[in-house]
Parts: sequence; C-alpha cells; structure tokens
Amino acid sequence: MKTFAFLAFSCLAAAWAQNPQPAAPPPALPDIPDATVVAKFDDGTAFTMGDFKRILQVLPPQNQPLAQRNRRLFVEEWGFMRRLARMAEQKGLDKQSPAREQMDYNRMMILSQAELSDALNSLVVDSAEIPKYYEAHKDEYKQVRVKALYVAFGGLAPAGKTPLTEEQAQAKAARLLAQIRGGADFVKLVKENSDDETSRDKDGDFATLRPKDNVPDAIRAAVFSLKAGEVTEPVRQPSGFYLLRAEEVGYRPLQQAQDEIYQAIKQVHYKEWLDRENQASQVNFVNGEFTGDAVTVPLHLPPPPPPTPPAK
Repeated sequence: MKTFAFLAFSCLAAAWAQNPQPAAPPPALPDIPDATVVAKFDDGTAFTMGDFKRILQVLPPQNQPLAQRNRRLFVEEWGFMRRLARMAEQKGLDKQSPAREQMDYNRMMILSQAELSDALNSLVVDSAEIPKYYEAHKDEYKQVRVKALYVAFGGLAPAGKTPLTEEQAQAKAARLLAQIRGGADFVKLVKENSDDETSRDKDGDFATLRPKDNVPDAIRAAVFSLKAGEVTEPVRQPSGFYLLRAEEVGYRPLQQAQDEIYQAIKQVHYKEWLDRENQASQVNFVNGEFTGDAVTVPLHLPPPPPPTPPAK
C-alpha cells in the first residue's frame, strides 16, 4: 500500500531539527539534461529533469536533501498530490471555502514576497555613493589594535599562584594601571602578571577590534574611546579584569569595506522603497465599530427634577 510519504518528508525534517544529527551531504543529481523526460504521470503529463530541479529549489531547505536522496519516492508522491489536486478541481473545491481563501492567501503571500525580492535585487547603487557613505559613517569602519593584560579572580589559579578574590583582582589591576601610567613597560607587566596565556605569549597582543565585532559591550565602549597609546580603566568581565592598551587606532581602507558599504547602501534604498510603497498603500476604514475607534455607549440621563411648586 502506498503511504502518503510527501507528508513524511516534513515530519522527518522536523524530527531532525529537534534532534540534529550529522548527516552525509545529499548525493549529486544525475547528469541529465533539463529537457529529458524522467517520468510520466497517469494523465499523460511528462515530468522532466528540469521540472524536478525547479521544484527542488522551492522546497523548504530541510526537505531538499530528503527529496534529493529519494527522487523516486518524491516524484511518486508528487504525482499522487497532482491527482488529488485534479480531483478537487473537478469537484469545484477550489471555488469553495475554506480552500478558496487559503489559495488566495497563499498566492498573495508568494507574490508579495516575490515582489520584495525583485525590488531588492533590482536596486542599483551608484558608485559615487560608496565614498560618500564611507565618509559619513567612518566611525563604523574604525579599528583598534589592542594589547591586553588580564587579572583573573575566582576559579583555578595558574600553577604557583593563589586564586584572587574579585576585590583583590580589582585592586591588583588598579595598581598595575598606576604603574603603566607612571611609565612602566606594558609588555613587561603583561609577561609578569597577565593570566591570559594566549595573549601573554604574544606580548599581550589581543585583537584588532571593529565596532561590529561580537565582543562584550564594556570592552567595546572602553576600547573605542581610546587614542593610540592610551590604556583603559580596569574592565570587569565575569572572571577577571582587563587592562587594554590601544596600539594603533585607524580605519579600514575604503577598498576593503566597499562591498559591505554597497550592501548597506542597498538596504537604505530598499527601506526607502518600502516606506514609499507603504505610504502609497491607503486603506479607508468606513466603519468605526469594526476598528474599535467608535463604540456605541447607551446614554443614561439623570431623572428630571421634580416640578417647582407655584409661588404663593
């Protein structure tokens, strides 16, 4: 008995998403020309290699490897779905609720997404915009080459050292900072005091940081306020304090950043286009009760006062 394996593709993919396992890459598709017929359905319609490739591209990403590995099963189920769809059309189900509304909704969503993609892909950035954007957003392309001295607290201390409390580590970092600002050799102090073995073995070399790098906010704020040669106040992190010295402060060359800038400008123009189209989309609501803007409240008037007795 043939099972409804088309749904099994989705269920199996969902199970894999919850319990990810290393999976071998799907096999390469056979080298068959797109125009070659690979199957025929029960109504005589031919199914080509190109048809399979086009369907494969629009499947959810998690389903594509499944269809690629099980091509026979997938096309059998595709034929089954086609048969069910034709039966529904013959009965006029596509013109009845809720199928009609579901089809309208899905068509609208697919076409609106296609228009969004087309609008973004069609945008062209004038080359003259790139240097202007670079100058206007130059701080985004700032970079600081940093050396670090790290004083750890809690946890396991390096061999031959006693673990420090947070207060002791902060006090030690403050003393070292005073020595540095008094003219002591930063690299020498790193070699003698830093608990970060990786940077210590490289004379304190830590990283070249950029504003968009994935680093803690406290480190980002401290580093990008430095001038070349300056050292931060002790920067607390979950297990220690950093003293960070700016070795070089500069900017990424325009040539290195221009592809990133191109995409940034494209996104700016895309948002402008979205805003224009959103403004052009006008809906005139004519029923306040529907939107909740006007609510009918029963009018309760106080009782009339008793009549005034005639004057005597």
